Amino acid sequence: MGFLSRKKLVLFLSIVMSLVIIAGCASSEAQESEDKTTGLSPDEILNTAFKDEFPLHYESYLKNMTPEDENTSKFVKEIEPNLPILFHNYGFMLEYNLTRGHTYAVEDAIEIARTNEDSIGSCMTCKSTAVPKLLDEMGDDYWGASFEEEIVPRTLAYGEGHEVDELGEHGHLSIGCSDCHDPVTMELRITRPSFTNAMERKGIDVTEASKNDMRTYVCAQCHVEYYFEPEHGKVTFPWDNGLKPEDMFEYKENQAIEQGFDYDWIHSISGAPMLKAQHPEFEQWSYGPHGEAGVSCSDCHMPYERTDGSKKITSHHWSSPMDNVEQTCRTCHSDKSESELVERVDNIQDRHLEAMHETQEHSVRAHYYVNRMITAGAPEERIEEAQWYIRKGQWFWDIIAAENSDGFHNPQGGMDAMRTSSDASNEAIRIAIEELTKLEIDFNELEEEMDKIVQTVYDEEDPDLKHTHATNDYFPNVLELED
Repeated sequence: MGFLSRKKLVLFLSIVMSLVIIAGCASSEAQESEDKTTGLSPDEILNTAFKDEFPLHYESYLKNMTPEDENTSKFVKEIEPNLPILFHNYGFMLEYNLTRGHTYAVEDAIEIARTNEDSIGSCMTCKSTAVPKLLDEMGDDYWGASFEEEIVPRTLAYGEGHEVDELGEHGHLSIGCSDCHDPVTMELRITRPSFTNAMERKGIDVTEASKNDMRTYVCAQCHVEYYFEPEHGKVTFPWDNGLKPEDMFEYKENQAIEQGFDYDWIHSISGAPMLKAQHPEFEQWSYGPHGEAGVSCSDCHMPYERTDGSKKITSHHWSSPMDNVEQTCRTCHSDKSESELVERVDNIQDRHLEAMHETQEHSVRAHYYVNRMITAGAPEERIEEAQWYIRKGQWFWDIIAAENSDGFHNPQGGMDAMRTSSDASNEAIRIAIEELTKLEIDFNELEEEMDKIVQTVYDEEDPDLKHTHATNDYFPNVLELED
């Protein structure tokens, strides 16, 4: 063997030995990391309990306390002024606000006008770290228990005496550490059985999920569409047919009805049996460009950040990626400047919101046209046909409107759903026109009266009172007519 060959062999062996040593060290560090525990109780639910062990993460979490101002209503002209009409006779007509930080979740759930003496335990499910403890203690009785008389007092009792000014009145029990982390090992975990059950029905065992999947799954416990199944009021995800709006609508029209769930409420303008969509961020993301690329929720909404000048942690300030483009978007899209990326997002969201307003206006017109069918005495079977199209039309815009990315999670999926919405609402209007023509209804008068009533809702300055102007003598509350 020549000198150069021996030299190469020595170099090769040196590299192998180095890799073995490095691997051994890495293995030891990984083992040490796995074995490390916090010393906290496995049942710990207080967010403040994690402060001493994870001061930098806790400091990041406190940023969710901003803004500290009052809730901003969605009903103002600049946002979604048609909602008091579209949700008439449902709790969402009373109060519906822009999102605030997760630390306000318990406070907002208790204080919002939508929760009342009829509200059930399920309304707390995604609001508090206390929910797993409530489920352990109450079992299935939790879901249908009185929100005001049983769930709220139990929840607050768990945190009594542990309030801190920095987290407000209830931030120590609002969405936080133990919702996503095992308090002892800090491993990511699922704490809401509704998600586990829905995934099982889809053939997915979440206990086998990769870490990257878990960085989405912990968010998907709550940022999803759901309904309350009739037997216990249990939070249920309608995913058996798929995650697209049309898949979930098919589920609501079939499997849910077979279970005894037919509608969320009866609309008092059109009399239609309605479906209320929740916040399907996970579903929209799943078949959007980022979901299909394997980009997790945490990649965009919990980017790495440097603290104390050098230490890198995952941000626990859950906010828009637009608040920190350099650490979110540009970690992948480094070929684009921050201004280019912001402009692209703004363009997508502006087009989405413009389409959203148009689809909502179609729904508004459909409700009032069917109202006139009822008061004019149109055939019942034709009224019911038009009401079904109203139900479908409103579902397909609401499942997009309730999603908090303003269309960015899935631009094409959002536009497809809103096109379906407009088609359905306009079919309801077409049926109404056909029948009202036979009854010789004055359409100029109908349109004038509709414009007037909508403008009256817009002009009311108090968001809490806007819904009171959505019916009048010309467009009466049809549920009161039935009485």
